[in-house]
Amino acid sequence: MESLDVMAIFARVVEAEGFSAAARELGLSKSAVSKQIARLEDRMGVRLLNRTTRRLSLTEAGEAFYQGCRRVVAEADAAREAVGHLAERPRGRLAISAPMSFGVRHLAPILPAFMERCPEVTVDLQLDDRRVDLVDEGFDVALRIGGLSGQSLVARRLASLCRGLVAAPAYLDAHGRPRTFDDLRSHECLLYSYQESGSAWRFPRSGGTRDVRVQGRLRVNNGDALLAAAVAGMGIALLPTFICAEALRSGHLEKVLPGWRDIGDSAIYAVYPARRNLSPKVRVFVDFLSERFGRTPYWDMGLTS
Repeated sequence: MESLDVMAIFARVVEAEGFSAAARELGLSKSAVSKQIARLEDRMGVRLLNRTTRRLSLTEAGEAFYQGCRRVVAEADAAREAVGHLAERPRGRLAISAPMSFGVRHLAPILPAFMERCPEVTVDLQLDDRRVDLVDEGFDVALRIGGLSGQSLVARRLASLCRGLVAAPAYLDAHGRPRTFDDLRSHECLLYSYQESGSAWRFPRSGGTRDVRVQGRLRVNNGDALLAAAVAGMGIALLPTFICAEALRSGHLEKVLPGWRDIGDSAIYAVYPARRNLSPKVRVFVDFLSERFGRTPYWDMGLTS
């Protein structure tokens, strides 16, 4: 299989009807062009060009090879032109991965505005609480909730992430209100399946973290399911405010250990495989999210500490 560069040189020699003219068009020396053609003929074991002092002509083999080269070079030029268009402005398919609850509550409602802003972009949004492999699964960008330890992806912080211990007032009236982290051990706790620390709730604090092993009869892999269980009075949940803020405002839930503040480094991030030559569709999408969410996201507005 000859390289595309050599095929392009051969096609240019034929179309320019000589080595000198082809060399000028290609920005190469005449000797370099001549050597490339000679090596090409040696590798193929057949003469492609008949050379005289006045002109070049194609052999039968040369004619067949030229037709193939012309098609391949034309297709390569078309491919480069298509990529060039994609690099100029946002266009093409944008594959996004996002957690289920955040995607339904906060991403899906603003996608129409993004797609109106970028009419040449088509969006393929996949909602899943598991952490996908962007490269292997073909995603352009993913939203990640929490820390990014061990990640090799480029990440941009979009918004702060606050978590809180919450429960229905009826549950707390019946079972008591915890005063310390250790009190959580004796309560029915609602557990999240994908939590990296398993059945231990990890509470950031100055100088480190505090892990408290809790127990409960319900374990689910979705934050909205935990919210529903908490509102129904089934126990205490550890939830991000982007899920439970409205329930707190309405009084369906109240804060447990309200004096505790989540002071960790967790945040909401956009992650993507590479910073170099970042496509306009990804760059514009991430800028759009940062603009919409901001450092203090709208769902936290008005919540008391």
